[in-house]
Amino acid sequence: MGVMRHGGRWSLEDRFGSCWQYVPVEVPPGAFALRIELEYQRSGAILDLGCMGPAGFRGWSGGSRRSFVITADEATPGYLPGELEPGTWQVMIGLHTLPPDGAQYHLLAEVTSKRGRLRPETAPDQMPPLDEQPPRRDLPAAAGRRWLAGDLHTHTVHSDGVMTVPELARFAVGQGLDFIAVTDHNTTSHHAELPAAAAAHGITLLPGQEVTTQEGHAGALGDLGWIDFREPADSWLAATERGGGLLSVNHPIGGHVSWTIPMKRRPPLIEVWHWSWLDPHWTTPLAWWMAWDPGAIPVGGSDWHRPGSDAPPGTPTTWVDCDHDDPREAAAPQAVLDGIRAGRTAISTSRDGPVLLRVDGELLAADADGAILAGPQGPKARVRGPLARFPGEPGCHRLTDTTGATLALTG
Repeated sequence: MGVMRHGGRWSLEDRFGSCWQYVPVEVPPGAFALRIELEYQRSGAILDLGCMGPAGFRGWSGGSRRSFVITADEATPGYLPGELEPGTWQVMIGLHTLPPDGAQYHLLAEVTSKRGRLRPETAPDQMPPLDEQPPRRDLPAAAGRRWLAGDLHTHTVHSDGVMTVPELARFAVGQGLDFIAVTDHNTTSHHAELPAAAAAHGITLLPGQEVTTQEGHAGALGDLGWIDFREPADSWLAATERGGGLLSVNHPIGGHVSWTIPMKRRPPLIEVWHWSWLDPHWTTPLAWWMAWDPGAIPVGGSDWHRPGSDAPPGTPTTWVDCDHDDPREAAAPQAVLDGIRAGRTAISTSRDGPVLLRVDGELLAADADGAILAGPQGPKARVRGPLARFPGEPGCHRLTDTTGATLALTG
């Protein structure tokens, strides 16, 4: 149907006006596929890429892709397949970083009505299930419940990760996890793949999205529909609540991606333990938690993207006490969300490390012989034996080693 070309230079003044810029693309009736390709001067510049159709959001890939294809049947990961509504589409350009003299860009848009002429990249073959899986770790729990091991922060090829959804599911099973949340940046395109991958590999996959801006990242858990990251953070919380999900402040102490956004209300969750807690002797994440909202429910996340750049899934491990006691079946995503919503969480360095749980009004330290139990006022007892019980006093409690390094915590 035709090729359209746009070009120009984004300046710092453009960035000061808005970090979100738009290039219009006309899609005529009868179109089957749309391809967008963005090129720009790379020296000192980082531009993000996304797309809005006349009916709303159609995808986002941030700075991880320079092109995408959307067709009625399939789309580049990060983008939503489906009918190409006729009318004006908007290519979203995020002015993430610009040098002092700005950045020259060129955008090519191609539209075709011919099926098969434009196609997105194909995903690898589906991953077969593991022949052998690590045995489940059974921890003491209240009647009718089980502690499930998981990770609430992972990424796939639908944003800036390297694994497909099935590859990630298989990998997480190999790490001994019962659930993971798949939280690709600013998109929901991965949600459609979760049920099949979960069933194939025997793991609970929670739909999620990491609402991502330069001022902070938030983990939105649940099948909520797309959350508009261009809106203020208070709207993210409202949208998550309307959809019955949960919002967390992610890696609030995270270098250049630390949380700096003011909010009128506090989200219910805080990612206290992130892989960037490099020295477990640091108490900075705990201090931020107490200053932001001591009542926030603590969760953890590996922020897994690829080998060699992040901690593996389950490092740290978030434990959730779920209304689920059949070890032969994966829990429903809603059971995990309900356990988190109720505050029944604990975090440990790893899936097999010492863990501190709240069970029937008591604090239970499992596989932590010799560790120190610390409460809001500091160290209070030594752990003796494979399972030690303590009064279930309120507030953040931790297990530390004798040097003060955190091994596990619970709210």
